[in-house]
Amino acid sequence: MPLALLALAVGAFGIGTTEFVIMGLLPEIAADYGVSIPAAGLLVTGYALGVVVGAPLLTVFGAKVSRKRMLMLLMGLFVLGNLLSALAPNLGVMLTGRVVASLAHGSFFGIGSVVAAELVAPEKKAGAIATMFTGLTVANIVGVPLGTFIGQALGWRTTFAIVAALGVVGLLGIAKLVPATPRPEGARLRGELKAFRNPQVLLAMAMTVLGFGGVFAAITYIAPMMTHVAGYADGSVTWLLVLFGIGMFLGNLLGGRFADRALMPMLYVALGGLAVVLALFTVTAHNKILAAITILLVGALGFATVPPLQKRVLDQAHGAPTLASAVNIGAFNLGNALAAWLGGLVIAAGLGYTAPNWVGAALAAAALGLALWSAALERRTLTADATTIGDTRIPVHH
Repeated sequence: MPLALLALAVGAFGIGTTEFVIMGLLPEIAADYGVSIPAAGLLVTGYALGVVVGAPLLTVFGAKVSRKRMLMLLMGLFVLGNLLSALAPNLGVMLTGRVVASLAHGSFFGIGSVVAAELVAPEKKAGAIATMFTGLTVANIVGVPLGTFIGQALGWRTTFAIVAALGVVGLLGIAKLVPATPRPEGARLRGELKAFRNPQVLLAMAMTVLGFGGVFAAITYIAPMMTHVAGYADGSVTWLLVLFGIGMFLGNLLGGRFADRALMPMLYVALGGLAVVLALFTVTAHNKILAAITILLVGALGFATVPPLQKRVLDQAHGAPTLASAVNIGAFNLGNALAAWLGGLVIAAGLGYTAPNWVGAALAAAALGLALWSAALERRTLTADATTIGDTRIPVHH
């Protein structure tokens, strides 16, 4: 494994920690600022929207900058945002810090995916992308619970200061280990935008929104579901989320390994399995052991889609993958926001805390349908091209 992938994984660990640790520290932050929990929840919403906006915006601004330098600038922005959060005197300033940090998120993973894929042989690209995303999954196993513990024991500002320090480590690692490869000759914004004319790129992004959205429809409301339905104590939710993180870690590794061998079949299995498991979650949520197993499976099947979906976008975007890759990272967060909203609607409608699982199952099933449609269109195109090529080779005699 190239050491440059380790540097990217460290950056991903810091980003994953700051994205999710806020959920465990909302009560402390709300109390410190004298605001309600829903008001403090804007720190979560603001971050997600910042990722969606920042992914294409910063990638476009960095179109003329080498990928290594852009990654370093993004980590610098991440450090700045977390320092601002750690020192924020009021909620408004902290929200600004969260948004600043989030702007680096999409572009980092988007550009990082391209860099990771270029560091290895073509048949190992998905595995390299998965290695970078390992930092994000490990953040959910180690960084988030540890950050929550530190924040509750020493103050939430300490957590964000430590995350900023992680960003510095990631920045130094990128500076030292990532090779200084220049941008491809002739790379222009217009060329990057052409990738979005390819229906396969748009289909892959739609699969990203729906597939990973299915995961967040359930996980967003995991706390009330586990405490009110499964019967877990409030303190158990943290460790259930660690279990979810372990599933993400395992799914990421499996997705990276098998996507390099059979990308579309890997997506069929992961999305189909996710739809079934989420549907079953409405039943298993009533039993502590079965609920815990299901949470692990949701994390594994959900994150098993990430390396193949990201590689699918890179493959279909051809010579202009950077912007498409970054936008696809934003698509993950767009799916998160959409699914959380839909899950909230069915709960508000009085359908119960397990109702979001049906929403998630429907979203995953829709993503599977798009994957099958995408493959069918690709086969049709290949058949038409083969026929055209064959016709041009047939000599015409009079």
